Amino acid sequence: MTEHEDDDQQDARETLSHALATLRRKSGKSLSQLSEDTGYERSYLNRLENGKRLSKRLVMEDLDAFYDTDGLLVKLWKSARNSVIVDRFKLFMQYEDSAVIMYKYMVAIPGLLQTEDYARIVLSSAPGQWSEDDLEAQVTARMSRQEMLQRDHPPSLRVILDESALRRPTADAKIWECQLSHLIESAAQPSVVLQVLPLAAGVHDLMGGSLSLLWQSDGTGVAWLEGNKSGQLIEDPEEFARYRLSYDRLRDMALSPTESLDFIRNVMEGGRS
Repeated sequence: MTEHEDDDQQDARETLSHALATLRRKSGKSLSQLSEDTGYERSYLNRLENGKRLSKRLVMEDLDAFYDTDGLLVKLWKSARNSVIVDRFKLFMQYEDSAVIMYKYMVAIPGLLQTEDYARIVLSSAPGQWSEDDLEAQVTARMSRQEMLQRDHPPSLRVILDESALRRPTADAKIWECQLSHLIESAAQPSVVLQVLPLAAGVHDLMGGSLSLLWQSDGTGVAWLEGNKSGQLIEDPEEFARYRLSYDRLRDMALSPTESLDFIRNVMEGGRS
């Protein structure tokens, strides 16, 4: 992510908070009066105007109606919300970089275990998203993340890979075979454990997205839930513990590491035939 993009995200939140403060002052209302008129607590409205709190959409809809701003605040809120999502992903990346233990359930091959050619195909799959230079920058950034697995003391990584990820090959058979080979080679590293969750295992409560559990050296943990073009960072210890339990149950449903590598080899042989 570029410095310019960081500035744009900060501007989005500042623009929203500035608009809220400006509209209130122009209406001639104090925070206390606005609180009485709208039913929202004064301290809450103050945090919105200071940019310390991002509201729910309903609050912006109510304030749009109060100020008669024809949906302006909702539009500004959407931009600010998107910037928060990006910032949370950046925070997740920081947690990942400093993690000593990582558990992942993935419905797609994780970036940490992708080959460069495969990563390029995945990143270019969204039409018109990247220029050629930007695409190469994204590929380089993704590959650089894998350096953590080559450290003197790499994090302990366990990946449960959904079978569906292994049933979606690239158009280029050679690139796909290299990617599958890379999974097998990666699993040979002492710090990496790879398991396959077969479709035959049936339904489970993590369907529809991917989950990362990251433990820091002090024993604290965070979770990252990732869907299609969205992500949620979980830092609450009790909620993290619930996702840890879901992951443990999923691990019990998955093939053993040895069976999983045999499964991947069978997929490779099927692709050759």
